[in-house]
Formats: sequence, structure tokens, C-alpha cells
Amino acid sequence: MITTPRLQAHSIETLIVGLFAMTTVSAAEPPDTNYDESKVPDYQLPPLIQSDASPPTRESWRQTRRPQLQSLLEEYVYGKTPRTALESIDYRLEELDATALNRGATRKQVRILLDPEADLAIDLLLYIPNGADSPSPCFVGLNFYGNQTIHPDPEIKINPRWMRGNRDIGIVGNRATKDTRGVYQERWQAEKLIDRGYALATAYCGDIDPDNYQHDYADGVHPLFYQPGQTKPGPGEWGTIGAWAWGLSRILDYLIAEEHQIHPQQIAVMGHSRLGKTALWAGAQDERFALVISNNSGCGGASLYRREFGERIHHMIRPVGYWFCLNHAQFAQREQELPVDQHMLLALVAPRPLYIASATRDQWADPRGEFLAALAASPAYHLYGKSGLPSETMPPPNQPQHGTIGYHLRDGDHAVTEYDWDQYLRFADRHLLGKPTESD
Repeated sequence: MITTPRLQAHSIETLIVGLFAMTTVSAAEPPDTNYDESKVPDYQLPPLIQSDASPPTRESWRQTRRPQLQSLLEEYVYGKTPRTALESIDYRLEELDATALNRGATRKQVRILLDPEADLAIDLLLYIPNGADSPSPCFVGLNFYGNQTIHPDPEIKINPRWMRGNRDIGIVGNRATKDTRGVYQERWQAEKLIDRGYALATAYCGDIDPDNYQHDYADGVHPLFYQPGQTKPGPGEWGTIGAWAWGLSRILDYLIAEEHQIHPQQIAVMGHSRLGKTALWAGAQDERFALVISNNSGCGGASLYRREFGERIHHMIRPVGYWFCLNHAQFAQREQELPVDQHMLLALVAPRPLYIASATRDQWADPRGEFLAALAASPAYHLYGKSGLPSETMPPPNQPQHGTIGYHLRDGDHAVTEYDWDQYLRFADRHLLGKPTESD
């Protein structure tokens, strides 16, 4: 039995206010960041599979332990997602072109209208391979600055919503300009996916909930679920990552309904950085995602909190505490007391295939901590007769490990590259399509 502390909302809010007062938002890494392995504290991970009088089984995991872990992650990290469905979500096909990407794909732009009165909608961009003999497998993920950033296709609508300012990529006055077209096309590799027979679906995360440092939970999906008189989530209710994950599931609803073009059992969710955290939480909660991919997700994503290496809770709470539930702030500089750790999040994906990717020059995300979390999640896969990670030794750069859990450490920076996609496609070929790889 894990004993967990009960948290007081007023003390959490006081802590957050104090942390905000200590710092201003800055791209510089905090001076107390640890990058020295010799300074990683001795730690003991909370048990993934609790032992009792009976040996753990697939059934005991499924019926008892897995729900316990999801509940703990809800209460102390991401917050509980509302279980009630919206009364009516309207899916509107706004544009269709069967000659996109040099006639290799059909482009669909779909508006997922969540609240007509507030004009709250998710604008979905979907590329589907042309000429497929059967419904296509699909990768789905959120983007940071609008669908127009993922490819220079001039017909992609420029997202009109608020965005965090970034003049380097054409975000001026918190709005995207035409200069944002295709600025992140390497992160998405649309032609490569289409050529390999995969569809690609993406939407701007800010359509669901703005990634705004001055977040007040008033201009995204949260108000759609408030009780009378409520103006913000309670201490154990969902933050922005929870909202983004919820939005991914609403996109999944649409993709599954497109079963004549998208294979409903072959949909992979993928995310980078904070959206990698989101992909993991979406995949953990929604088992309809057939494969889950985390790219450089780091603290609050795939890496272990208890290593206290690179980014830590107090680093995130200062500028972006709204990503998580309010309860999470209670564990700033107290990671060893957190009732969960991220191997538990990864284990919730079992027995579905899971891929974790790190980068050598992204120590902020703690690549070793990401690998060790994947390794510690492997026993959940073993209960299903799956391999988990195929090795207990962290591989050198650019030498991927592909079990039912895949992992690679890529040379380079915090990014998504063609190399990363090569591994994801190979992994998906094996696990979604049953194609053998060189190592099989």
C-alpha cells in the first residue's frame, strides 16, 4: 500500500505564487541544474507491480494495479480528465484536395467544433496516401505553431489563434504570419510518411488550450467542464497537458470514424518535448492509440523525476505550472516524496508498443533517465508476454533498440529529425503492419 499525502489547495497556490516571484521566464537553464551523474541522488523507485500473497498476473495488473497507477498520476501529476462527454461535437470538412503533395496525397482540413458559442474548435490537417488498396495506418500529433508550419503547402490554412511570440519563425503580435509556412517541416516529414503508406494528422495545441504563461484557464476547453461557479480547475483536476491529451482523443474519434481511409486499429500518437509528455499521457489514458511515441519529452514525460538531473519540477512550476495539476507543485524540490515516477506512466501503455527517443545534446531532458524509465516499465510488458526493452544497457548514440519498447539516443539537439522518423516508421512497420525488420 502506498501512503500518499493529502494536499491543501491554498498552500499549493501560495507555493506557485512564490516560485513565480523568484524568477522571470527565461530561455536560460537555471543555475541549480545538475548535469553531473555523480550528483544524482540515491533513489528507490516506487514499485511498479505490487507483490502480495499471489504472484502478479496480467489480470491483477489490468483490474487492480493499472487503475491505481493511473489514479495516482491523475492526482499528483496531470490532474483528472473529465469523464463526461460534450453534448455535441460537430466535425466539418472544410477543404478536400486529392492532388496534394504532388498528387501523392489527399489533403483534408477538418474543423472539430467543440463549442459553437465560443467559436472553440480544433482545426485538423490530414494527409492520406493516394492509391492505397486498404485503409492507411496513421500518425497523429499536435504541433506548436499551427498546421501551416508543418509543410510549405500553400493551401494549408494559417491558424488565426493566439500564439506565443516568436519573430524568428514569423509569430508577430502573438499571431502567425505567412512566414511561418513550412518552418517545421523537418519535424513532420510529410512526404516520407506518405511514401511509406502512412497518413499524417496534426492540429495546433493552442486550439485546445493556449500555451500561455499568463494562463487563467478561461480561453481553452477547461470552462466547458466547469461546475456552476467554478473558474479554474481544482487541485487534482487537469492542467493543460491533460487538456491537450483530451484533444488528441477527440481527433482520434474523428480518425476512427474515417475507417474507409484510416485503419482504426493502426493509429500512432507522437509528440515532441511538452507535446511528447502529452502523447504519453494521451496514450496512457486512451488505449485506442495503437502505438505511442515520445520524442525528447524529459521531465514530466519519459524521464525519471527521482534522478533530479536536468529539468526538475521546480524549474517547470515557475513558468509552466499550468501544464500540470496544482497538486504537482507540492513536490517542487521534493521529488523523492512523489508517490509516482514516470516508469509508471510508461507502463500504462503496455502491452501496446511504446517508443522513447532522446538526443545527446539534450541533457535538460535527461536521456539516461528516459532510458531507465523505459527499462523500469518493462515488467508490465512481461506480464503480457512482451519483451519490453530488449537490453538493460543504454545503447550508444544512433544504435536503436527495438523491442515492444523501442529506444534510441540520437546525436544532436532537442528536435525531431529525419533520423528519428526513420526509427518510428521502422518500429511502426514492425508493430502495426507486421513487417519484419533487419533485426528480426
